[in-house]
Amino acid sequence: QVQLVESGGGWVQPGGSLRLSCAASGRILNIITMGWYRQAPGKQRELVADITPGGRTNYVDSVMGRFTISRDNAQNTVILQMSSLKPEDTAVYYCNLNLGWPLSQAYWGQGTQVTVSS
Repeated sequence: QVQLVESGGGWVQPGGSLRLSCAASGRILNIITMGWYRQAPGKQRELVADITPGGRTNYVDSVMGRFTISRDNAQNTVILQMSSLKPEDTAVYYCNLNLGWPLSQAYWGQGTQVTVSS
């Protein structure tokens, strides 16, 4: 059984910063990517950023230059540092873990709310 435990999130004014953390535990084999998705009310869930074990990163265009994803391979933890936050960043943020063979499955955290408003 694989579990993802998220922390961080909350409310911040525009221009502020927040840090999200996600720790994976359980039978974790052959990580393909760890990352973060978000879903705003009335919108589809979208990839925010992900990272491979080798450190290759991928960001959605709207967060480039403002968000930074990093990971601790030994701890199976992924961090999303969010800066210069905008109201349009408001969403529920979900941690995601993609495992290859033999599990070949995607796992999700419970979600954490990020609200950016004045």
